[in-house]
Amino acid sequence: MGFVNLDANYKVNSFYDEMLAAAGRPRPAYRRLYEELNRLGPAELQRRWALAMEMFRNHGITFAVYPDAQGTEKVFPFDVIPRLIEAHTWRRLEEGLKQRLRALNLFLDDVYGRKLILKQRAIPTEVVLTSSLYVREIEGLAVPHGIHCHIAGIDLVRDEKGDFFVLEDNLRTPSGASYVQANRYVMKRILPDLFAGYPVRPVEGYVHELLRHLRWLAPAGVDDPTVVLLTPGINNAAYYEHLYLAKQMGVELVEGSDLVVDEDKVFMRTTRGLHPIHVIYRRIDDEWLDPIFGRQESLVGVAGLVNAYRAGNVAIANALGNGVADDKAVYAFVPKIVRYYLDEDPILPNVETYLCAIDSEREHVLAHLDSLVVKTTDASGGYGMLIGPVSTSEEREEFRRRILARPRAFIAQPVIALSVQPVLDGGRLRPGHQDLRPFVLTGPDIYVTPGGLTRVALTPGSLVVNSSQGGGSRDTWVIADDAVEDRDA
Repeated sequence: MGFVNLDANYKVNSFYDEMLAAAGRPRPAYRRLYEELNRLGPAELQRRWALAMEMFRNHGITFAVYPDAQGTEKVFPFDVIPRLIEAHTWRRLEEGLKQRLRALNLFLDDVYGRKLILKQRAIPTEVVLTSSLYVREIEGLAVPHGIHCHIAGIDLVRDEKGDFFVLEDNLRTPSGASYVQANRYVMKRILPDLFAGYPVRPVEGYVHELLRHLRWLAPAGVDDPTVVLLTPGINNAAYYEHLYLAKQMGVELVEGSDLVVDEDKVFMRTTRGLHPIHVIYRRIDDEWLDPIFGRQESLVGVAGLVNAYRAGNVAIANALGNGVADDKAVYAFVPKIVRYYLDEDPILPNVETYLCAIDSEREHVLAHLDSLVVKTTDASGGYGMLIGPVSTSEEREEFRRRILARPRAFIAQPVIALSVQPVLDGGRLRPGHQDLRPFVLTGPDIYVTPGGLTRVALTPGSLVVNSSQGGGSRDTWVIADDAVEDRDA
């Protein structure tokens, strides 16, 4: 009978559909899920979706949209149809992510230290040192164990052939890990029967692993370190995540005013006096972290924190200065960075990228603005972009002027035909584009969350999956057993 019960008009289009190989023909790994969704039918799925949204509201699972009415809190949009990733596919992604983080941590340690990769001209010096995200003030600053990025969120996309690519690296204060936990919690309660036919790898271990990695960072000689999560406060878009992670780890959630630095040591104010702090998981950007070091007008930072960090009396995760590795112009050279430090070919490829700072590539971009995606090198969250095929001539002319005025600030990429999967929309199914953000912890070992956060473009036809621009998420199931794929083939 197929998906006709849910939506007779669902079309398998030119995009790679992760669930359906053709109309009414699910891919092997999805077969049981497909049959169960069919059995439930549209009315029951819609009822379960309503239950899910009620659970999200009751648990305060929200995010803030800054351009929308002074940061209005919204329930995080959710789709009830999970995404499946086969065991063999996940093994390759996991190895590729580990490889990428090993190389990027070596790169950060090098460019803030000996700069061998620049001196040997393995990548262009000017691309790195002209980045607005390169922090010269921390050159020569030793970090614990030489690790700069302890928590990373790497954005992956799947193209029209079903191949995975890295779209973006997030090595500063990546968000979304709490929604991975929330999605699984809700799915187990609203659709428990769906789990019956699949050995789905658990995601609940992330919080334990995060705390283990943070405690490992503590200064030498500290046997029982005190860890805190430093938040900008309740008005931050990701405050729900800060609160959730602190509670689940059993650590204090603190704001800048809760901490004080004395003689290059960090203390937390408590009703019983000052309590020493050894590890800070910070969710505040570099420039706001310490008014002495960065923005003097910062009211969310801690005065003297960077000096305490320099003295080795407190560990900060993530380290300062990681933004240079997030810079989209530097991103273009990550394959070379992997080869330089590891002497290995990259397991996960980049999306083809044109640097407007290079004359020949800039000319190509300017001649093809109507078919490329243009991005600013230091922006995130889907902002500061030109999506050529849906842009107006006025928008293209504006970007042309901006590129010519500041070529280093822009890169361009082909429009990626993001993979799709059915989205439940008012009791009907339609294709929705999606990406994937696995979370990678680097410390005593490298831990990759099984699956991560699948973000879905819930606006029909949109390629933008960011929650700030109409996107939502769905639960991501990594299948633990290859035999499931063999049995269903």
